[in-house]
Amino acid sequence: MEHPILENLKWRYATKKFNAERKIDSKDLEILKEAVRLSASSYGLQPYHIIMVENKDLREQIKNAAWNQTQITEASNLFVFANITNVGVEEIKNYIENTANTREIPVSNLKGFEDMMNNSIATLPNDIKENWTAKQTYIALGTLLTAAAELKIDATPMEGFNREEVNKILNLTEKGLSASLIVTLGYRDEEDPAQFLKKVRKPKEELFITL
Repeated sequence: MEHPILENLKWRYATKKFNAERKIDSKDLEILKEAVRLSASSYGLQPYHIIMVENKDLREQIKNAAWNQTQITEASNLFVFANITNVGVEEIKNYIENTANTREIPVSNLKGFEDMMNNSIATLPNDIKENWTAKQTYIALGTLLTAAAELKIDATPMEGFNREEVNKILNLTEKGLSASLIVTLGYRDEEDPAQFLKKVRKPKEELFITL
């Protein structure tokens, strides 16, 4: 008998057509949000925000900036992962304070960790920092896709959009953010032909290299 997590991952696919009438239950949506919150992240810093776009007009504008991919307006929910473009001392300070409060220890106990993070992150050129924070959103994306599959919720990650346009629509630049990827969430339409296609992946013998 195959493990349920493998069954669920085989079940999921990049949904092309959503059932626009079916919405994600608020309880399941909270589970998805919590799964993303608990996702792995370098240093635990989570240098990004997730914009949950519910406004229909904004979603229509985003669809136009994403070459009219209908999933953006048909899906129950739309998440935009936006990375912090110039992560630095302030974000690190906030993270250290959060760590101290969560673990009930003095901030001074974390001084070495804070200095190390500042030396390795805050001093990087802006373009390298932005590239690094954008990559961090993909770690959270993997957690979201897996959690959605466990709940039998369809999810389609998208990189096909005009980043500058989406940043403008959501006023992200002014907030020090930039859209790195979009995820539509909901339930597949019964007539979406893509759900019946066999999943194509490399065989394990080709994908994995043992040294």
